[in-house]
Amino acid sequence: MPVVGSHQYPTMESVIYGKPAAEALREEAERLGAKRVYLIASRTLNTTTDEIENIRTALGERHAATFDGVPQHTTRGVVTQIARQAKDVRADLVVAVGGGSVVDAAKIVLMCMEHEIFEPMGLDGFETTPDRRFGPFRTPKVRMIAIPSTLSGGEYNSGALVTDTSRKLKQIFNHPMMMPRSIILDPAITKYTPEKLWLGSGTRAMDHGIEAICSSRPNVLVDAVCQQGLRYLYDGLRRTKDNPNDEAARLSCQLGSWMSAFGLQSRVPMGASHAIGHVLGGTCDVPHYFCTAVMMPSVLRYNLPATQTAQRSVAAVFGAPGRDAGEAFAAFIAELGLPRRLADVGVAEDRFELIGKNAMLSIFTAANPQPIREPGDIVKILKLAA
Repeated sequence: MPVVGSHQYPTMESVIYGKPAAEALREEAERLGAKRVYLIASRTLNTTTDEIENIRTALGERHAATFDGVPQHTTRGVVTQIARQAKDVRADLVVAVGGGSVVDAAKIVLMCMEHEIFEPMGLDGFETTPDRRFGPFRTPKVRMIAIPSTLSGGEYNSGALVTDTSRKLKQIFNHPMMMPRSIILDPAITKYTPEKLWLGSGTRAMDHGIEAICSSRPNVLVDAVCQQGLRYLYDGLRRTKDNPNDEAARLSCQLGSWMSAFGLQSRVPMGASHAIGHVLGGTCDVPHYFCTAVMMPSVLRYNLPATQTAQRSVAAVFGAPGRDAGEAFAAFIAELGLPRRLADVGVAEDRFELIGKNAMLSIFTAANPQPIREPGDIVKILKLAA
């Protein structure tokens, strides 16, 4: 069979790795000519470490303001509040320093500033739907830089997950220019990240790579890069669990997260693990970094009829070339000491019907390699993870 496909490059200029975050950001702000830098930071980093103060000092007069109150599962109410403040201080560059929720907040803040959306309901009509990949956003005048402290990898794509708390629904908002202009990887800034969050977000990064390799629309370049990314993560996560002070292993994890996200950068469609994970977070309040741990083995089992060859390459990364990929991944999760079942994260079977209904609204459900035609198919996957 001939190999057919295409590859799209993201609207991202650079990934800077291994350099102190404050120094790298100062250089980027100078390069971009930014005069009013607005920081959206992790509260832990801002209040219990010197990292954010080091960044403010390095920026000097370029620093405009800092916000450190982004909640888990990034809410509409908070991002519209940030947008108003960023607009008031005339921000010309937004910088996210923290985990996936902080990065997602920065992305959507760009669009809220552009469209002067300062109330939660103002985002209605801009969300991504199964028949509309990009919302009707204008190109934002203000762009962003991301300095991640976890491994979730959301900084490597142009989408943002934002929760509508009034409906308990997490939605995707997307525009190509929501992609950060630059991403700065400083392993030193990750040493404050709690172990479960670090390891769990690493498995979330693996989710990107596994679903890209098993995608309904694969890409030969993405396959090669994602396989290497999974290897970096598999090795790096085990090493950092054994020795949290191993900075080289932390950088290895960061590089693995970057490579594993290559499919998202190239718009290779993700599948059911992403769709269900988003609902578990927005509807059931499951921490995002535990969603892959509890769902991926069951998703792999459901998708096996359509992805046998791809799953063999995934299993090989986990040192089990002749083993079922779902079993190999589950064994790795057990080794890391992360939750393995939905019951472990407080999701009982009485929530399955609602999860199935909400997951059908996701663009990723339609792209799953093994067809998902109705909420009942989602429930079948959930029961495998119960």
